[in-house]
Amino acid sequence: MTSLAEIETLERADLRALWLALFGEPPPKSLSRAGLQRVLAFEVQARAEGGLPNGFTAKLERAVGVDAPARSPALQPGGRLLREWNGVSHVVEVTAQGFSWRGRSWRSLSAIAREITGTHWSGPRFFGLDRRAGA
Repeated sequence: MTSLAEIETLERADLRALWLALFGEPPPKSLSRAGLQRVLAFEVQARAEGGLPNGFTAKLERAVGVDAPARSPALQPGGRLLREWNGVSHVVEVTAQGFSWRGRSWRSLSAIAREITGTHWSGPRFFGLDRRAGA
C-alpha cells in the first residue's frame, strides 16, 4: 500500500496510475495534481483504518436522497432538448458525459445557453427545465 508521504512525491502520471489501481477507473481529467493527492490520501487512510466509520455511507446516502433534486427525465442520456432562439432551432443531445451541441461536447447547459445568446443564462431555465421558466 502506498503511504501518505509517497503520495506527496508522486508525479501526475503516477497519481493517475494509483487512482486507476485503487478505484478501477481513470480519474476525472479536470482534477488537478493537488486534487488527486487529496482524494488518494483520503482513500489510502480510509483503507488503512478499515474503511469509513460505521453508518457513514448510509448517512451520506440518506442525505443525498433527501436533498438531491429530482432529475428531469429529459436529462437522461439519449434525451434531446430543443430551443428556438432568434429564429434558429438549437438541438442539444444529453450524453452520459454531459451534452452535445453542434458537434461539440459540453459539461453544462448554461455554457451552451451562453454560447447561443451571448449573455449569461441559467441553462435549465433557458431550455425550459426550470419550474420558474414560465413564471
